[in-house]
Amino acid sequence: MTATASEGDDRIIRESGIDARIALIVQPVLRGIGFRLVRVHLSGQNGLTLQIMAEREDGTMTVEDCEEVSRAVSPALDVDDPIEKAYHLEVSSPGIDRPLVRKSDFATWTGHLIKMETSILVAERKRFKGKIAESDADGVLIARDKAAYGEEPTVRVPYDAIADARLVLTDDLIRDALSKDNRARKEAKKRRGEPEDAPEGAEPDAEDGTEQDN
Repeated sequence: MTATASEGDDRIIRESGIDARIALIVQPVLRGIGFRLVRVHLSGQNGLTLQIMAEREDGTMTVEDCEEVSRAVSPALDVDDPIEKAYHLEVSSPGIDRPLVRKSDFATWTGHLIKMETSILVAERKRFKGKIAESDADGVLIARDKAAYGEEPTVRVPYDAIADARLVLTDDLIRDALSKDNRARKEAKKRRGEPEDAPEGAEPDAEDGTEQDN
């Protein structure tokens, strides 16, 4: 399910195989420029595509941030050369329907609908869909979306059993995500001493990203 955590990697869901090798290369680079890794995934899409999903500590990720990450990690990947073939680098934000990879993610998005898969049976299941009722240091309590006959309405899943978890796109999630993003961006501007922009008419897409070939 996961690889051994590298120093400073607080994610509970991590990569394995070649993805884990790439994560070990890019994580120190990301930390050095003020970002944190969400996920690395190498796929056969468009020939061979390396997706690096990242965000700032406050959860924001602009197109300009994606470009900064791309410029920073490319030289490190060129030096270590973990991918033998030519590939397409894609740096993106986690998006609104984001994967949840840290304990803090579950706390941040309490009350929202998620899909989850576990590596072992939990309450006789490996797949769950429901709202995050609460989370603590050891696991997360899920209020089932549609409990089957005889099932408890809630199920507690320990973090070490989670193989994959992702937010489900809903109207409530979109509103909450945009609100959190706007607050984080305003706070970041204040810290940098920049004036706040006037309200923008266009809403951001689910993911910001930038791409390049290697």
